[in-house]
Amino acid sequence: MSEENQQPERQFAIQKLYVKDVSFETPNSPGIFTLTWEPKVEFNLGSKVQQLQEGLFEVSLSVTITVKLEEKTAYLIEICQAGIFTINGFPEQEMGPLIGSYCPNILFPYAREAVSDLVTKGGFPPMLLAPINFDALYMQQIQMAQQQAQQATPH
Repeated sequence: MSEENQQPERQFAIQKLYVKDVSFETPNSPGIFTLTWEPKVEFNLGSKVQQLQEGLFEVSLSVTITVKLEEKTAYLIEICQAGIFTINGFPEQEMGPLIGSYCPNILFPYAREAVSDLVTKGGFPPMLLAPINFDALYMQQIQMAQQQAQQATPH
């Protein structure tokens, strides 16, 4: 078998998982603790990727949660959970799903745990984030990018 036909060995490994940034604010405490707990929750999620070197990527997952009572902010949490991943030997069509779905799926439980810890340490009822289907989010992102590309192309 010639070297041209040999597939490179696939390699996927977690090198490091870490909190890149974290913020917890309770701008209306202690007064907020006297209000009836009927929260309005805003949840935002985002991810970024940075290639550090050949086959080495940092993927970061940003979670922002704002909880309000009677239009007053009870608390605001911003967490950027990151990881460094070795990814080698995968065909181009598999790289997108690996970086856009698989890696954030690995990072999310760590971000969820950090949110839960911060909220309870802040004196509030537990905040348990539901699991997220990163495969569906990734596909939705791809479809939106394709639609925008089609709209931008003159007919």
